[in-house]
Amino acid sequence: MEAPLDGLMTLDELCSRVGLTVRNVRFYTSRGLVPPPIRHGRSGYYSGEHVARIELVLELQAHGFTLSAIERYVSALPADAEPEDIALARTMLAPWQSDLPVDMERSELEQRAGRDLSEEDVATLVALGIVRVRADRFLVARTQLGIGVQLLELGFPRAVAEAARDVYQSHGRQMAEELHQVITEQLAPLYGADESERFQEVMESLKPLSVGGLVTAYETAVARAARTATTK
Repeated sequence: MEAPLDGLMTLDELCSRVGLTVRNVRFYTSRGLVPPPIRHGRSGYYSGEHVARIELVLELQAHGFTLSAIERYVSALPADAEPEDIALARTMLAPWQSDLPVDMERSELEQRAGRDLSEEDVATLVALGIVRVRADRFLVARTQLGIGVQLLELGFPRAVAEAARDVYQSHGRQMAEELHQVITEQLAPLYGADESERFQEVMESLKPLSVGGLVTAYETAVARAARTATTK
């Protein structure tokens, strides 16, 4: 047998890490929920991205989403998403979230938007994170579409949406990395190997508070920035 590459896991090691059977992992791979193994010679290995995507799938299942809904959600992730990005997506799944992106043709998207959409309009909705383009179809966050259309009606510029998206992605990754470090170094050591369920309950309870804290910090920062701008 060939020795695993540094930082990679065998299939058995992956299954042990995520608590799934070989059959489960292969099923998720066949449905496109998890990337194929990384080939090294005749053997296949798995990375942190595989772990992150499996944990995201398990999280979505815990929220009660159907397999088809999970497939839509996972397919909306960027192909080059790193483990930290996927972990952030999983962390931001609030317990009350019940709406995943819905697959639509352009005609249905425009019908739901209540207006014709130019290519510029679609690009703005994409930059806002409301729409993702998949070939000639669209993955749409229905609960946010109305807000996006309202912004289009108000003349919200695509360039601003794209700039804001870059800020969210940059700071979102940094936030995910720093939160992971805090949890790993300060919280996880407080729970022994026989307290994994209790640790999981703590993490679930922290989710809505984390989201609320993020929103509060954002609102405070925006208000401070607005006050600073008006005094110049």
